[in-house]
Amino acid sequence: MAISLYDCSVKSFLQVLGAVGKFLEKGRAHLVEAGKDPEALVATRLHDDMLPFAFQIASVAHHSSGALAGAKAGVFHPPGPFGEPTYADLQKWVADAEAALKALTPEEVDALEGKDMVFQLGSVQMPFTVEGFLLSFSTPNLHFHATTAYDILRQAGVPLGKRDYMGAMRLKR
Repeated sequence: MAISLYDCSVKSFLQVLGAVGKFLEKGRAHLVEAGKDPEALVATRLHDDMLPFAFQIASVAHHSSGALAGAKAGVFHPPGPFGEPTYADLQKWVADAEAALKALTPEEVDALEGKDMVFQLGSVQMPFTVEGFLLSFSTPNLHFHATTAYDILRQAGVPLGKRDYMGAMRLKR
């Protein structure tokens, strides 16, 4: 049996979003228990030249549900400004992205295979097929930003492990 575009994208994105949602909650709980304010983490960066925790979480949502919305529309843009979010806002972004992906059907996602789309950044346009975009652009970006968010939480002392990052695996039943 061939693997579908839905399986490669939506199911994989949901695994990452589920893990991110759980490690965000674990991070919030740990910080509160340690007497630290989770809001202080929102602007935290791993390095001065890297974007903050809030951007990492925004990008996780954007490169999952936003990637599918872009695929359906035929164009994907980088995420826009998002103001000054709270830690709860970050958690909501992940929950909203999960809900949007769960609303998609395998048929509607699989029907996108082979369609043209473009990544647009200002006047720069990068042409893709939907599957090329989802698998070679959004999936690596999703993992990069999820990993960076995980690393910021670890740097803050949150006791996370590899299993927290991996999320719910699709085990044989």
